[in-house]
Amino acid sequence: MRWTGGRRSDNIEDRRGMGGGGGLIAGGGIGSLILVLLALYFGIDPGALLQTDEPPPSVQAPAGSPGHDDEKEFVAVVLGDTEDTWGDLFRQMGRYYRQPKLVLFTGSVQSACGMAGAAVGPFYCPPDQKLYLDLSFFRALRERFHAPGDFAQAYVIAHEVGHHVQTLLGITDNVAPARQRGGPANAVSVRVELQADCYAGIWAHHAREARDILEEGDLEEALNAASAIGDDTLQRQARGRAVPETFTHGSSKQRVTWFARGFETGDLRQCDTFRASEL
Repeated sequence: MRWTGGRRSDNIEDRRGMGGGGGLIAGGGIGSLILVLLALYFGIDPGALLQTDEPPPSVQAPAGSPGHDDEKEFVAVVLGDTEDTWGDLFRQMGRYYRQPKLVLFTGSVQSACGMAGAAVGPFYCPPDQKLYLDLSFFRALRERFHAPGDFAQAYVIAHEVGHHVQTLLGITDNVAPARQRGGPANAVSVRVELQADCYAGIWAHHAREARDILEEGDLEEALNAASAIGDDTLQRQARGRAVPETFTHGSSKQRVTWFARGFETGDLRQCDTFRASEL
């Protein structure tokens, strides 16, 4: 990924080393925040929704990185590129793109969705419209999920930005009503997450077309990351089998399919997972 000369976003809030306390929103991956979102809609204390007393992992820089400053610059460039892409797309729709803040943290962090631990993974909190990222996740992405590469990391950031786009478009407000109309909460969560994957693909499409930042192998890195963190893959690794009714993000095939759809078309209209008969 050609990122070193890119514009750096000013919307980085660095809280690394500040620590945190209290109950933590616990594991399950990025989609745990969907449960928090639903809790907020239904008047449940999100801070008490999921808790763990497990100490957070320490942050370590990815291999080849001399320190956290390089990681911060990389994140700032990727965020800046998403700002440019979505700013242009929103203008074409006659709308204003309100840029989100991205909070870097170590171990745990306080958000408007409650106190969250690194075990949650990167997440987006709709009430404060901020993205949260413990940089240790990039190491986990490479070593635990076997999805190395800078564009794999960029995909993760773009996915969370996709949730911000959902909020600005009013899609997030429909999550709780959709659950109330019937159907498993997990099914709603899967459609939300797959749409964010599709939006990540849209960003990658326009980043390639407008700024030529993709290098050979970058698309494969993103697709590999999407596949590596599919619910079926993670569940088979953890318990030896997949249980589709418990999926919160979608299968590896679904995540790859929807990212690829966004990447190939660059068209928001192709990302309506809520009307899709098949995911």
